Amino acid sequence: MKSSQPNTSEQPPAISASSPRKNSCIGSDPNIAALEVIADDGISYLLPYAQFLYAERTANPALEREPEAPPEKMSIHFACADVIVLGIGLNWLERRLQQYELSFVMPADSRVGAVYDTLVTTVTLTLTKESV
Repeated sequence: MKSSQPNTSEQPPAISASSPRKNSCIGSDPNIAALEVIADDGISYLLPYAQFLYAERTANPALEREPEAPPEKMSIHFACADVIVLGIGLNWLERRLQQYELSFVMPADSRVGAVYDTLVTTVTLTLTKESV
C-alpha cells in the first residue's frame, strides 16, 4: 500500500546561496595540510601550509583600464610559489586561509557569481624556485 506521506529521504539537500561549501571554485576543510591550486590552464598544484608566507587582498588595479575586470585581487605567497586570484567576495578566501582551512581554489564560470557571494574568475601560479 502506498503512503500519502511525501518521501523526504529522496529530496536533495537545499543549497544556500551563502553556503561556500557548494561553490565549485573554493573549498574548506578544517583538517587540511595543503592548498590545492587549480590554475587557469588546468594544472593542479598542492602547496603545503607549512610554506605559507603571507597573503594580500586588494582592489584589482586592472579596473582602471577595464571596467568589466573582477573587482578584487588576492596574492597568496608561499616559499615556493605565488598565487594570484581575481574575483568577487574574496574575503571568504582570506578568512579560510587565515585559519588554514582553504582546501582548494580554482576558476569558475561567471554564472557562479549569480548564485554565490564568492566568485573566482582567474587563478595563476608562478613558481618562485626551480627546485621545489
